[in-house]
Amino acid sequence: MIALAEIQSDDPFDIDGLVAGLSDLRNLSQRRRYRGPTPTLPSRKTLIAAIDDLVCSLYPRHFGPQGLPVEEVDAFVGRTLRAALRALQGQIRLELTPVGGDAPRRAAEMAASFAAALPAVRALADSDARAGFEGDPSAASMDEVIFSFPGFAATLRHRIAHQLYKLGAPMLARIASEDAHARTGVDIHPGAEIGERFFIDHGTGVVIGETAIVGRNVRLYQGVTLGAKRLETDETGRLRKGYPRHPIVEDDVVIYAGATILGRVTIGCGSSIGGGVWLTQSAPPGSHLSQAAPCRESFDNGAGI
Repeated sequence: MIALAEIQSDDPFDIDGLVAGLSDLRNLSQRRRYRGPTPTLPSRKTLIAAIDDLVCSLYPRHFGPQGLPVEEVDAFVGRTLRAALRALQGQIRLELTPVGGDAPRRAAEMAASFAAALPAVRALADSDARAGFEGDPSAASMDEVIFSFPGFAATLRHRIAHQLYKLGAPMLARIASEDAHARTGVDIHPGAEIGERFFIDHGTGVVIGETAIVGRNVRLYQGVTLGAKRLETDETGRLRKGYPRHPIVEDDVVIYAGATILGRVTIGCGSSIGGGVWLTQSAPPGSHLSQAAPCRESFDNGAGI
């Protein structure tokens, strides 16, 4: 029988030294970030489980237990919502604690406000599913859109994350949105404002920045970017944060695959942006812009770029 000491002597790794080195780096990082005691951080795993439960609560027939009897749906939704909202309240409290103030009270108020917004989130999501069904000839039903379209999944989770962002929990909102990004290939910052009947066809590679504003009945195809043109710095050379730097897309706009729109520009109501277009200036309502047309300094209705 091999003695434990012999096994340990064959270990090529200086674990004690690694632990000590990592501890020093961790303590240095924490001293730089926190003035007081090191806080307990939110749990990514707990938050994502709560978001999944919220999705089940919003669409229990699709994402709840298979074969859930109709007469038991409300009871299932109640149990699932209660667990999800309690978990979410706890995670909000952990995000707020380093900021100071009465974190438990504020977390309870924010969780209550979040809960009150869930019917509106469901109504918006229903409008998105309807837009997906009506806008894609391959969609056989709204159930298919809800079950399987990555654009719908990304938008639904964005609408949940956006509520967290508006209420003042940006880290939790970003965790939720990046989980949706990993699942769907669609990257929507939780700060982006998106109107009803929003449809992302195919989905992969779509990027929508933090301060983007998207109107109602807008359709995007794969690879579309609504991004910032440049990153501004303040007088100390640090990046400015939170200022408007992403596009405004008005109602009834279609943006085709691979189009890139950068900066605080406005795409007017009813416009169509062709595939592969690179755009850094505003377009008036009713514009139809394509890659093949010659560049112009300004737009008339129906002009191309």
